[in-house]
Amino acid sequence: MLSVSDPREPEVKVVDRRWWARQSAEPAAPVAAEESGASLRKPTVVEELETQLMRANDQLQAVLSEHRRASEEFEQIKVRIRRDTAREVERGRRAVLVEMLDVVDNLDRAIGAARESSSTDASETLLRGVELVREQFLSKLESFGVTRLHALGEHFDPQRHEAVSIAPVTDPSQEGLVVAVVKEGYAVGDELLRPAVVVVASRG
Repeated sequence: MLSVSDPREPEVKVVDRRWWARQSAEPAAPVAAEESGASLRKPTVVEELETQLMRANDQLQAVLSEHRRASEEFEQIKVRIRRDTAREVERGRRAVLVEMLDVVDNLDRAIGAARESSSTDASETLLRGVELVREQFLSKLESFGVTRLHALGEHFDPQRHEAVSIAPVTDPSQEGLVVAVVKEGYAVGDELLRPAVVVVASRG
């Protein structure tokens, strides 16, 4: 009579020989006899990778530290530039105001001279004084790079002129010319500061 075989499967035991990869707290299984005398060291590839990782981490920390230092220096430079710029703007503004005070002084002198003059000479004295102050004021503006636009008799230019009225003319040669200036225009260098307000001739 045939015997019935044992239904149990043979027990298979797997041993992880990578001792550095074991995370279990239990004692490691005994290694084979041929490995008992071997040196318990990681493979060279693993050691090299760990060394490279440590170096890369050190380099990263050095770069981050340098970046933080550069950012702090940059913020300090921005603050210093803003402070210096504000000082220069204030210094320039004060210089302009001081120049304009000279014009006010001359206006005061012209008014005072008109008051001291006789009634017949007062108007002429005041007029001449105001004209002189006006010339001085324009000279001051020129010293700051401000020039007056010469619009009268020029062809209308929408980039430099602002037309507020049209004057009818019969002469075709006057078509589109500026025949009157309501308000003078000014420029700073090549940049328009204020357009001239003008009256333009038109045959229509």
